[in-house]
Amino acid sequence: MRLFFITFLILLSLDAIANEHMLKETQYKYVEQSIGKGKPYFLELGSDSCYSCKVMGELLYKVSQKHPEYNIYFINVKKERDVALQLEIRMIPTQIIYDKNGKEVYRHIGLLREAELADLFKKYLF
Repeated sequence: MRLFFITFLILLSLDAIANEHMLKETQYKYVEQSIGKGKPYFLELGSDSCYSCKVMGELLYKVSQKHPEYNIYFINVKKERDVALQLEIRMIPTQIIYDKNGKEVYRHIGLLREAELADLFKKYLF
């Protein structure tokens, strides 16, 4: 029993360490009120239990650490199903970019490579 408990704690710790380098979840209502107010926004819509979403979350975390001036947010549509309907999310992960006026200028479903992300940030965010 003791061995099981120790193994459980180790696995729990490893999961916490792995999630430490993920883009943090933000409720959509906090992001929505800022969209269209002079700055572009990048939304990553997915779930904390989706493998592809986790891969994107790790990649976007790296970008956000390197460029804290970018407005990059992760919205967990598993927890906010009404947002998934509102934004017409069909599959996850989905990425949406809004321009400084709040107009949707880009939408993608699935994983993006690091080079693709860099091109998007150059084109739409700065």
